[in-house]
Amino acid sequence: MAVLGLHLEANAFAPPTVLADFTAQCLERGAAISRLARAETSGLPAEFPGFYRRMDATGPWVPVPVLVASAPPGGPIDQAVFQGFLDEIRTGLAAALPLDAVYVGSHGASSAVADEDSDGTLVAMVRAIVGPVVPVVVSHDLHCNVSEKLVESATALVVYRTNPHVDMAERAAESASLIREALAGERFATAFIRLPLAPPTVTLLTAEGPYADLIHDAEALMAADPRIANASVAGGFVFSDLPKCGVTITVTARGADQRLAREAALGLARRGWAERGRHTRRLLSVAEATELALRAGRGEHPPVIFSDAGDNPGGGGRGNTPYVLRALHETGVPGVVLGNFIDPALAAEAHALGEGADFDAVFNRVEDQFGQRFVARARVILLRDGTGVGRRGTMAGRQFALGPSALLELSGSGLRVVVGSLRRQCHEPRMLEMHGIDIATARVVVVKSRGHFRAGFDEFFTRENVFEVDAPGLTSPILRNFPWSRLPRPVFPLDEEVTWHEPRWN
Repeated sequence: MAVLGLHLEANAFAPPTVLADFTAQCLERGAAISRLARAETSGLPAEFPGFYRRMDATGPWVPVPVLVASAPPGGPIDQAVFQGFLDEIRTGLAAALPLDAVYVGSHGASSAVADEDSDGTLVAMVRAIVGPVVPVVVSHDLHCNVSEKLVESATALVVYRTNPHVDMAERAAESASLIREALAGERFATAFIRLPLAPPTVTLLTAEGPYADLIHDAEALMAADPRIANASVAGGFVFSDLPKCGVTITVTARGADQRLAREAALGLARRGWAERGRHTRRLLSVAEATELALRAGRGEHPPVIFSDAGDNPGGGGRGNTPYVLRALHETGVPGVVLGNFIDPALAAEAHALGEGADFDAVFNRVEDQFGQRFVARARVILLRDGTGVGRRGTMAGRQFALGPSALLELSGSGLRVVVGSLRRQCHEPRMLEMHGIDIATARVVVVKSRGHFRAGFDEFFTRENVFEVDAPGLTSPILRNFPWSRLPRPVFPLDEEVTWHEPRWN
């Protein structure tokens, strides 16, 4: 059974993703994939340990691991890099023929500089190599952009059902079980619908809200009717700015029951479209956040955590916008912790100076679109190599690397900021704790993360004390801030007059 995957969430407005981005996060080949998937901890995407555990538990199998490539969210993949991955996978699969099945564990929102549907291209290539009968099961992040080509090429598509994502291993295990069913003779039929609905990512949480309700409906379908093998509602990733962006519903039915799959998909799509107006969310302005932080810092309000959602490295942001940092520092808000500010040059300078050094910290000495220069007197409190293992939420039990990192304390305000070298969103408490920060004593925590931090920091902050801040950046939830060029229009909520035509199936 071949095992492979490509993980990238492509933001069309970010710089291209290059080979170094993959090698710095996860680029594994061959037998190393099996070894890491069965290790106690590893840097592999969590799908692969989950897939191996279920396969190992359900009977003998011979894994043929080919390639797992994972990079932090960024721009489309450099075309030569993507083509190199395809060539490696093609060669590996061809050498392993005949295969009984293929598992593709990919993020699902990738694109390449010259290929808008890199995920579809990958799965279509796999199908062409293994033939029309071999089961090819694909698992995706719920922020995937699903194409018709991918659905037509796959036996089944399984999408995460939690955001923050904590069910990656479970969905991979579900994929393994579907492969086992297919190998035992089960046949599947799939129905696919795309809605002209491209919500901002902050409305795609699964604890509550319109997307949560759709996910719950999909789960209820599967629980009520054993003929429904899987019902996946993907929220999409609008920042990819592609024709395949938008909410999609993919239903896979046992017994090759096409009619049942279509009826189930249409029911979910109708509810999703009817409730599209719920995909709105009010964010705090920087001024409002600063005022609330002052109250929390003085003990007049419970401790709060702010999401600097417009600069989320987990969605392609650079992690270097200073708007919230500057406002809280210049206002003198007490008890503030911010992480992670991504500035390799600043981290390197702090390491060169050593712990205890006082200096003029220059954030963003090389400015970019949103990463404006900001200078503050600071002290180097603690230095780390940036490596750790997560303990909660999406990173529980997984290795992470921030690159050389430093905890700086800004003079005057006492604001503490974790500066990292690699683009990683701050969604894991260990990223702060490894720098000596006791999160329970902080009055205000600011994270450069859109939503995954909720699963890591919920032991410190109740839901009503979590706030998103409207500050500029490559992942701003205010979608009108972007110069869309490939996104299909009209689309809700960018456009008011939008019509959805139900599919006319034969």
